[in-house]
Amino acid sequence: MLLSHYQELLTEAGCDEAGRGCLAGPVFAAAVILPAGFRHPMLNDSKQMKAADRDKLRGIIETEAVCYAVASVDNVEIDKINILKASFKAMHLALEKLQQQPGFILVDGNRFYAYGSTPHACIVQGDGKYASIAAASVLAKTYRDEYMQQLHATYPHFGWDVNKGYPTKLHREAIRAFGDTPYHRKSFRLLPEQLELDL
Repeated sequence: MLLSHYQELLTEAGCDEAGRGCLAGPVFAAAVILPAGFRHPMLNDSKQMKAADRDKLRGIIETEAVCYAVASVDNVEIDKINILKASFKAMHLALEKLQQQPGFILVDGNRFYAYGSTPHACIVQGDGKYASIAAASVLAKTYRDEYMQQLHATYPHFGWDVNKGYPTKLHREAIRAFGDTPYHRKSFRLLPEQLELDL
């Protein structure tokens, strides 16, 4: 059972990102303020959910949240500032876009750059513990998946409709065969080191 809040004095926003471990595409982040006591039986860590359930929940979260926002940082900036900083920047951008600013921020993970003077708590595996973080994880994941699905139409060889830019065997074989694209993260190891000798 997900907890509805971490503390009771201040309005809480949950924050999470999607796409940190990908070889291609932006990192997306979402910030969500849920109404007090919000519950939904399907809501869980987005990685544990079926895509169809995430899509259904996205509509419910967008309708019932007090407010929500989604933001992204592209692969070019990821290469410039590194993926960790890019993830925090995407979260900050999402928080800035909220119609109501929170008094407290719940962040999935063990690190975060302070957002102004707003207090925050980092919760390891928070998307499986707190409803607002789980809701943010659903939005970040569904928005990112949708974006990668659109890119797939232009770059069908890489299987982004299925792998969403993560380093699957098919994705890496396509990079080997076709090279990278303007959406690949050049600072990431796109191909594993060649261990076998070509004889």
